Amino acid sequence: MIPIAIYHCNIGIVSRGKGKSAVAAAAYRSGEKLTNEWDGMTHDYTRKRGVIHTEILLPSHAPPSFSDRATLWN
Repeated sequence: MIPIAIYHCNIGIVSRGKGKSAVAAAAYRSGEKLTNEWDGMTHDYTRKRGVIHTEILLPSHAPPSFSDRATLWN
């Protein structure tokens, strides 16, 4: 028997109208500290454990500044 990986994708909507923030969600998932430029709140998840890998993949025509997570999500 050959072990195989089973791919799973979970997609959720982050709605500012429901009090949520895409910047906060990005900070949580990446285990980083990001500041939301819209409301000035800083979301610090640098002490979160279990984040094994984070990466931002961009198309070749995307602005290089989008490789910074804070710029991308603000």
